[in-house]
Amino acid sequence: MKFSPSLLRGTLIKRYKRFLADVELDDGSIVTAHCPNTGAMTGCAEPGYTVFLSESTNPKRKLKYTWELAQTFDGHFIGINTHNANKLVAEALDNKVLGEFSDIGGWKAEVTPPTANSRFDFALTRENAQRHKLTEYMEVKSVTLAENDKGYFPDAVTQRGAKHCLELARLAQGGIKTSLLFCVQHTAIESVQVAKHIDPTYAESVQIAANAGVTVLAADCIIDEQKILLNQSLPVIL
Repeated sequence: MKFSPSLLRGTLIKRYKRFLADVELDDGSIVTAHCPNTGAMTGCAEPGYTVFLSESTNPKRKLKYTWELAQTFDGHFIGINTHNANKLVAEALDNKVLGEFSDIGGWKAEVTPPTANSRFDFALTRENAQRHKLTEYMEVKSVTLAENDKGYFPDAVTQRGAKHCLELARLAQGGIKTSLLFCVQHTAIESVQVAKHIDPTYAESVQIAANAGVTVLAADCIIDEQKILLNQSLPVIL
């Protein structure tokens, strides 16, 4: 995913009210940008971080700018816009980047299975040995919480996330292939684990899903001010 037009560079003054961030652009002007991330953003929103904003030409938008990237004091990039995670996975599916999904024939976004109560990020289609088309379901989570080189999810309690895990487990127990993919948008992260210390209920739900046959995996991204590209698999520690 390439940023076009180019992002605007600035320095973070503060993030507040979850959805707002004040930024001083390199030209000295101060703007308020939309922050498309409802999480705690621990370690992602430190005043003084270099940040990158996209600029909208839509006159109906309340805020002209959207906060896309942050760069830590030691140079690591973070994808702030959680909505990009699904776009990155869709692009990776199309380009056959992830080996586990290299034989996917097609996908649809935001699908509710006939026997489920939750909508999942992707319905994937692939053929079995008998050339029958089979549908499987994937849920995507964006990971930005880093402690040294370890990534953690979630960064805040997520009842919705736990519900999705239990739904995936139920589908897996019924013979439907399912997966939980952690999309890592932080270049310091080299492995992913569930943040039991933040949300033990979610951690338990992920373990139930894994025990039921849900595939739990992670993939990291190449990130710079021009692009974000989902790159390769990372270890997941359960």
